[in-house]
Amino acid sequence: MNGIHDMGGMDGFGPVQRETNEPVFHESWEGRVCGMMLSRAGQPPSTIDAGRHRIERIDPARYLASSYYERWLARIEEAIVAGGALSRDEIEAKIKEFSTNPDLPVPRREDPAAAEQIRVLLRTGNPVTRTIRRKPRYAVGDRVMTRNLNPHGHTRLPRYARGKHGVITAHHGAHVFPDSNAHGLGENPQHLYTVRISARELWGDTAETNECVLIDLWESYLANDSSDTKPSAPRGPAKAKSAKSKASSRSRESSRVQSKSSRRRTR
Repeated sequence: MNGIHDMGGMDGFGPVQRETNEPVFHESWEGRVCGMMLSRAGQPPSTIDAGRHRIERIDPARYLASSYYERWLARIEEAIVAGGALSRDEIEAKIKEFSTNPDLPVPRREDPAAAEQIRVLLRTGNPVTRTIRRKPRYAVGDRVMTRNLNPHGHTRLPRYARGKHGVITAHHGAHVFPDSNAHGLGENPQHLYTVRISARELWGDTAETNECVLIDLWESYLANDSSDTKPSAPRGPAKAKSAKSKASSRSRESSRVQSKSSRRRTR
């Protein structure tokens, strides 16, 4: 999906500001939003890829004006409305109520079992590796070219890396394919590779010569590099013709030498 969220390689946003000793949350509400996301309170069953696609669909002006956790909150609201737990009007009415009276108690529900599940999930993760019968199409060292795709839905192939030449540096086995998983079309696991693309390939001759970007890309994002072809060896008739031409050339050279020698002797 082409949208404002796909900022990789874009200019005009200024340098990335690194904050020394940056806290996990800058405001207490950010922690609550994180908790809402993990507990999935009021949200229908969904995948991480579907959640990312919800963020991609935020209005561009709102997206740019929002912080990281404000985008998360917008994603949660959209999921709650889509799942039918609350309407947009009900959410707006509750926002107005708490804005008018910030001291109102916030509803709470204790669920130790759910809290334990979240704790285990955070410790162990949620692997998306899968086993498939199809063998990998590429191996480490293969030269490839990324496809120039412009899908209407979710994709993990960044816009700045489309239609570029690169080299496979690692194979990670098969992983859930986000492009289909985001839309409820199944996991469709594919082989996943790390591809090294030079900075100059991505951004032209003004980029640093010795820099590169490593990107994890699924197999359907890649194609064989058509420019990586070696000239085939000449066949038999061509070799014979070449040998005949060389013999004829040597014969003409020998005749010229003999002629010059004869002229010297007759002088």
